[in-house]
Amino acid sequence: MGYKIVVDSCCDLTDELKSWNNLTVVPLTLEIGDYRIFDDENFDQDDFIARMHANSGRAKSACPSPDAFKHAYEGDFDEVYVITITDKLSGTYNSALQGKALYEEEFGDRKKIHIFNSLATSGLETITAKQIKKLADSGMAFDALVTAVEDFIVNKTALYFCLESLDALKQNGRLFALAAKVLEKIRVKLICKRTQEGNISLAAQDITINRAVIKMANIIAQSVEGKDLSDCELIVSYVCCEQRAKAVADKITEKAAFGSVEVIKGSGLNSLYASDGGIIVSFSY
Repeated sequence: MGYKIVVDSCCDLTDELKSWNNLTVVPLTLEIGDYRIFDDENFDQDDFIARMHANSGRAKSACPSPDAFKHAYEGDFDEVYVITITDKLSGTYNSALQGKALYEEEFGDRKKIHIFNSLATSGLETITAKQIKKLADSGMAFDALVTAVEDFIVNKTALYFCLESLDALKQNGRLFALAAKVLEKIRVKLICKRTQEGNISLAAQDITINRAVIKMANIIAQSVEGKDLSDCELIVSYVCCEQRAKAVADKITEKAAFGSVEVIKGSGLNSLYASDGGIIVSFSY
């Protein structure tokens, strides 16, 4: 009866993922004042960012309910692989676990379900989904696949981001202490990265966004120097700055020959936190 992949809406969907018939997206909810929408296929990035500007950049999100995940696990599948945003930034991972408990309470353990904590967001969820599909299609057994993908997430993927503004992260309590201390002293553009524990850490900084994104591209290229990237992926997600994203992708690939490179719009949740002008770079290595 095959397998199913479930992702939350923090996963930036490529055209390839949209074409899969065994992929289900469980949306988060986005709120700006009294305006409330699901982060789904109807999300309009430009409209949402305009509304954020009109509301002084204030917006918030809510994770899906356990029941929403439970329903996503249903269907004629033997195995369900679930990917969520890092548990350090959202309650979505715990909601997915609770959804599994609800499913098993009603239906028993008739199917195998595993929830992967992506330890990130954005394109890393996308890359992880592709890795799951690759291994599942090869016939790899459930337990072996889980072990392989857990190792892949921690040891074979990375995420960096550079934002015009950190206000959305700060207002929603997602800003780490180091960045807060830096911002108290000087207005700079921070280059941040995901840690192996799923937190955010400071990688570098610069005085303008254009200088910072070029520095980020160079840091990423240096981090994979000498590696065979022919079977690896680079995804650059953006919020209302497509040309900047393409320039970052070009700068990275001048020195790093990734097998696959995509530049895509960020999802609703990623647009909220990255805000206008934000760039998120995800890659495997």
